[in-house]
Amino acid sequence: MLPLRSNIEAISEFVYYQIDPNFSRAAKEKGSVVVVAVRTTGRARAGARRSRPRYLGVRAKITKSFARIHKANLCNFGILPLLFKDPKDYERVKRGARLVFRDVRPRIERGDRDIPVEIEGYRFMTVLDVSERQRQSLLAGGTLNYVRGQLQGR
Repeated sequence: MLPLRSNIEAISEFVYYQIDPNFSRAAKEKGSVVVVAVRTTGRARAGARRSRPRYLGVRAKITKSFARIHKANLCNFGILPLLFKDPKDYERVKRGARLVFRDVRPRIERGDRDIPVEIEGYRFMTVLDVSERQRQSLLAGGTLNYVRGQLQGR
């Protein structure tokens, strides 16, 4: 895959391939995706990898715990890093389930930490534990957009 490293479109075909070989195709068809995981880990070149899920439409990642660098990279690319408030809620989320987020942007703008998520009539809470700068990056759709806005005086 090394020859593909700068070709986001080509290498995105391999995002989460070991877990679900059809993830890339399904993500492109759905257009907006939430990844649910038990936990995440940090890696040396994690920043380069985060743009590929964003390219595929990943908008949020919900997990029981985040590695610090992984959470920072998600914020940099405008992907919401959410923690299960009650880790047992992880068991309710099945592959392919439709998760509904209501009024997320106003909650982020207000500085709320609790973000409700609905799945098949059940509502559970997630936690958005980010710094103010990360919050602003998320609202802008990523750190590059945030910095561009700052330079343009927005």
